[in-house]
Amino acid sequence: MILFAADNHYGTHAGKNLFECLRPHHEIHFDEDDWRCLMEENLVENYDLLMFHLIGGTCDIPAPGPVAEQHVKEYLQAGKPMFLLHGSSAAFWQCAWWRAIVGFRWVRKDDPDGFTPSSHPIRPYLVEVAKSRHPLCQQLQDVAQPSDEIYINLEQSCPATTLMTTTIEEGTFPMAYETITSWGGKILSYLPGHAPAAVRQPSNVTNCRSIIEYLVTST
Repeated sequence: MILFAADNHYGTHAGKNLFECLRPHHEIHFDEDDWRCLMEENLVENYDLLMFHLIGGTCDIPAPGPVAEQHVKEYLQAGKPMFLLHGSSAAFWQCAWWRAIVGFRWVRKDDPDGFTPSSHPIRPYLVEVAKSRHPLCQQLQDVAQPSDEIYINLEQSCPATTLMTTTIEEGTFPMAYETITSWGGKILSYLPGHAPAAVRQPSNVTNCRSIIEYLVTST
């Protein structure tokens, strides 16, 4: 069973749109703008994978609280996998332990560590599979995205293996990457997917499905 928690992402409902594309293929419990699902005390036993499409404290929704934070941390400390979509490297951006483990992280304007904020130019762009021997790269595919947010200028907070990139006027940037926590679990981040058309793009959905299969079968 997969637990997928998302915010409404400024009215785009990006997480919900992706859930609708994934639900015929995967057993998923989905919640939007409601963090009670993260307050369950048995996340480790009940779920094979946690998925987030949320930035804590945005969209006029309070950030997940201390109880949710502790349960998510306990889940990760058990070596379980996590799938972070779009800006979800900032799901618990207020927490130092979280910022240190997510690989490349979306930096908000009031960043506790004082880094320059990340940015997201909006234009059509191509997401390309990296030249890597990582096994997941054999399952991913290039995605020609319509005009959408491109998350760039993230801060690298720990070692990460880049799986996909995009090259735009500003430079070449990671679009998908994997980190291994000190507890032995995998965190896979996939940045494309804001506007409905970009989320539902068939290659985008296929990549998300491939990432899910990789995470749930390699644990």
